Amino acid sequence: MDSLSGLLAFVHAARMRSFVAAGERLGVSASAVGKSVARLEEKIGVRLLNRSTRRISLTEEGTLFFERCQRIVGEIEEAEAEMLRVTGTPSGRLRVSLPAVGYRMLMPVLPEFTQRYPDIELDLDFNDRLIDVIAEGVDAVIRSGELNDSRLKAKPLGPFRFVLAGAPGYFARRGVPLVPRELEQHACLRYKFPTTGQLQPWSLRSRADEPPVALAGGLICNSVEALIAAASGGLGIAYLPDFVVREAIAAGTLTTVLDDHLPDTGRFSVLWPSNRHLLPKLRVFVDYLVEKRVLR
Repeated sequence: MDSLSGLLAFVHAARMRSFVAAGERLGVSASAVGKSVARLEEKIGVRLLNRSTRRISLTEEGTLFFERCQRIVGEIEEAEAEMLRVTGTPSGRLRVSLPAVGYRMLMPVLPEFTQRYPDIELDLDFNDRLIDVIAEGVDAVIRSGELNDSRLKAKPLGPFRFVLAGAPGYFARRGVPLVPRELEQHACLRYKFPTTGQLQPWSLRSRADEPPVALAGGLICNSVEALIAAASGGLGIAYLPDFVVREAIAAGTLTTVLDDHLPDTGRFSVLWPSNRHLLPKLRVFVDYLVEKRVLR
């Protein structure tokens, strides 16, 4: 059994290039993973991993050993998954990464999920950073945009559209823009992508013979929540997904403009590694999100 735990620790550490991530995946400490790998190396008399203060990497011998061990561990995981599909109750920690605003779509439906599946422990990471699902060992991610990673499987959660929203008081002071060109006379609150530092473009429908709208300067930040607060506080007009401002619009703290000039739509999906078995805890989570149509 000690050899088996060493193989599991080694394979997960090699996959994720991290003792910490491997420990989270296996439900043990990073130290325990490191010690298991060290005992395995001592037993077979070969150094499998190069260690540094920041990361680990496979040695030449470790690469050969990893290819064979990965198949062994895959068979074990397949056998466990098969038994769980037959007899298992969905349980265990489920690590999910979402955009920072994801709580607005997810939190309203979570109470019923936890009642249905009390043995599942949700570990939610709300972060706009585009993570590497495989390397960081999460079970699933919720993302918008194009899905071009062949290592991932996906199910759509539903569409959303962008709106231009501002406070009624702001429009009372500055006027309501009636065509996109009039945005050049308004304070435009811009979102900056955390990963690239680039400003999010505003997709505006104009006549083909018109030059692009030169958006006026205003607040720039990398937080959608901050943009919502700035728009609600009367600082200008923000370009936001409709589901994040639905409550503010219903309450009258925000209102939308130029709805007929905004063609841009998006879609959220839940994704998980294609090489990872769909354990009951992940299967019921994916099915539940699809069932609840979280973006409606």
